[in-house]
Amino acid sequence: MSFDLTARLAARRADNLYRQRPLLESPQGPQVVVDGQPLLAFCSNDYLGLANHPQVIEAWQAGASRWGVGGGASHLVIGHSRPHHALEEALAEFTARPRALLFSNGYMANMGAVTALAGQGDTVLEDRLNHASLLDAGLLSGARFSRYLHNDAASMASRLEKAVGHTLVVTDGVFSMDGDVANLPALVHEARAKGAWLMVDDAHGFGPLGATGGGIVEHFGLSQHDVPVLVGTLGKAFGTSGAFVAGSEALIESLIQFARPYIYTTSQPPALACATLKSLELLRSEHWRREHLNALIRQFRAGAQQIGLQLMDSFTPIQPIMIGDSAEAVRLSQQLRERGVLVTAIRPPTVPVGSARLRVTLSAAHTEAQVQLLLNALNDCWRKPESEHA
Repeated sequence: MSFDLTARLAARRADNLYRQRPLLESPQGPQVVVDGQPLLAFCSNDYLGLANHPQVIEAWQAGASRWGVGGGASHLVIGHSRPHHALEEALAEFTARPRALLFSNGYMANMGAVTALAGQGDTVLEDRLNHASLLDAGLLSGARFSRYLHNDAASMASRLEKAVGHTLVVTDGVFSMDGDVANLPALVHEARAKGAWLMVDDAHGFGPLGATGGGIVEHFGLSQHDVPVLVGTLGKAFGTSGAFVAGSEALIESLIQFARPYIYTTSQPPALACATLKSLELLRSEHWRREHLNALIRQFRAGAQQIGLQLMDSFTPIQPIMIGDSAEAVRLSQQLRERGVLVTAIRPPTVPVGSARLRVTLSAAHTEAQVQLLLNALNDCWRKPESEHA
């Protein structure tokens, strides 16, 4: 029996769920060129505006001149260069943990951590709205896998009662499609009461959240004792690429020994680590970026409320506008694009059926005037009669 791929693709088109890759023809930033069209973009995760920062670019170039452009091998063979080691030490200091371990991307960091810590005879409990990489890791770990109600510590606690073996509770710090934050204090309380470990993927929290950009753990004033396993990605607020896990000496050594995505993957280019060291320095020293970003978030939410948009409960740079119907979300996204504004329509299976949305993301690189242009375009599209949406 042959695979009927054409029929599967046709069905996805018919359901308004077909995905296409926009072709970016400029560097990341508020002003981009996509498919030949100049646009004002509100869909990047470059929250602090570091992806095209001159000093980060210069650090990458200098790193390439000194260290070459390829990792060469896995970290355990001959791919662990001095810049990798320096970045791990800097990330450990940044997260106030003894050690940190670099991964090539966030998917691999999550897969490596979960599968190294839990297996057959153990239990993995996850928030229903966790990122796909976390859910996939739980499913592939071989452990008993269960999903608790979104951000519901009581639901998680009830599942903890039925847990077997070692138990790992896993949550996003900031939920990437809703923009809300995990109720970490409540999750910590329930996990510690049952002797479970808590793992937080703070991909979208590092940079925007916390007094120094240290993310959701810093935001809530928690420690390694509360959150033993902390994951972060470097391709969002850090503006580069890759990921890391931070924690105790024993945790990091265990990942080096047992995390297959770490053991069997070529290391990232050393020059990339050089660039990330510079972006980490900027993240920690240029506090105005977080302050400006927070001002833009307040501006957008106030303006959206005046228009009558249905926003979600988020104080983060992720500001989704709930639409519901996938076809309507696509139409609104296209109408915004016709007005020179790029906002992505997010549809199932990325989000639950009936919860398609426009996912607005803000960056410290945006100006107040650009956010007002976005609000003006949203107002124009939102106010159009239904007959004109057809």
